[in-house]
Amino acid sequence: MLTVTRDMILPTTVTGSYPRPLWFDRSLDGRSFKSALGDSLFREQYLDAVAGIIAEQEAAGLDIVTDGDSRFDLTVGGKSWFFYPIERLGGIEGHRDTSRGWMSRHGLRPGKILWEVQEAYQPGVVAKKLTRGPLEYTELWKVAQRLTDRPVKFGAICAPALASMLWNEFYADDKAMVLDLCDIMNAEFRALADAGCPLIQVEEPPHHSRALQEGTTDADLEFQTEAFNRQLAGVNAEIWVHTCWGNPNQQRVHWKVPSYERALPHLLQLDCDVLTIECASSDGQDLPLFKHIKTDKKIGIGVVNHCNTVVEPAEHVAALIRKALEYIPKEQLVISTDCGFGREGLSRRIAFYKCVALVEGTNIVRRELGLPEARVRAADPKLWFAKP
Repeated sequence: MLTVTRDMILPTTVTGSYPRPLWFDRSLDGRSFKSALGDSLFREQYLDAVAGIIAEQEAAGLDIVTDGDSRFDLTVGGKSWFFYPIERLGGIEGHRDTSRGWMSRHGLRPGKILWEVQEAYQPGVVAKKLTRGPLEYTELWKVAQRLTDRPVKFGAICAPALASMLWNEFYADDKAMVLDLCDIMNAEFRALADAGCPLIQVEEPPHHSRALQEGTTDADLEFQTEAFNRQLAGVNAEIWVHTCWGNPNQQRVHWKVPSYERALPHLLQLDCDVLTIECASSDGQDLPLFKHIKTDKKIGIGVVNHCNTVVEPAEHVAALIRKALEYIPKEQLVISTDCGFGREGLSRRIAFYKCVALVEGTNIVRRELGLPEARVRAADPKLWFAKP
């Protein structure tokens, strides 16, 4: 249900993750989040890091902020996106080597950066029935929401994507395992929404990646839709679904950015209010797909690229938004990033100025449409030492 963004025109946000401050060098290491807050050094570092990350997003003028996914440990290539929940689920015992693992279909070999990333991603072994553990999404959101009056969007990996990093040795088939994971995530998301979290972002349905694979049938994609929606039953919050083409170590998984064309009709069947798609990396190549699509969902477009360290000029951002407006009504358009910034790649300064460019570019279009602009404190000349 659209609540936060129902009456917002061109709202701005980021996907979720944000580079850690350099001094934030402690990790959860598998501990319960609430338990770890009893560790004085972790508590101070974590709270200060989230406060700093939110403050930067506010200074950039974003309408909706995130906690930067600061719960994730310092791991290779964003491994914790998968392994924060894996380490906290019951039924998982040990791990398997991944030298021929989850990205083998991309032709990786030693000497490729993604081979090294893959080597660190060692799938958990499912030895018993999966059970819900101390994911504590509600507690993580509450800590962040205390620090701002702007809505905090809480994002987490979806169950079907999580299943790709598990080695099934218990269930009769992987579908049964996925459905149990969906029920676990549903309980977590329902608790989060019931606690008052205004925006929940469920990340990376497999549809668009699976649609590229030889042999994937429409029935396969329909199962993915059924499973994904199972997670969302009874979740009383504004639901976003994030999609992109990968973000391990800020690398492209596909050198030539693929198209969402085959997957898009299936993605639009997901029970969400906002669907986000990667656009900056492809210069909006898939925006014309929306010319003849009727949907009541809002569409979030990425207008800055997480795989490029060059900060986009505001006018470049504005041009991509104008292109999107040729196909998507302004009332249904959300402005975001292609993916997260904090997957062991971008520096904090670069991420910050990409946020500034995102909002300044949106302000250009807002001005053209006669809409109110967001204040960007980071761009206020009165707050800088040197005069422009």
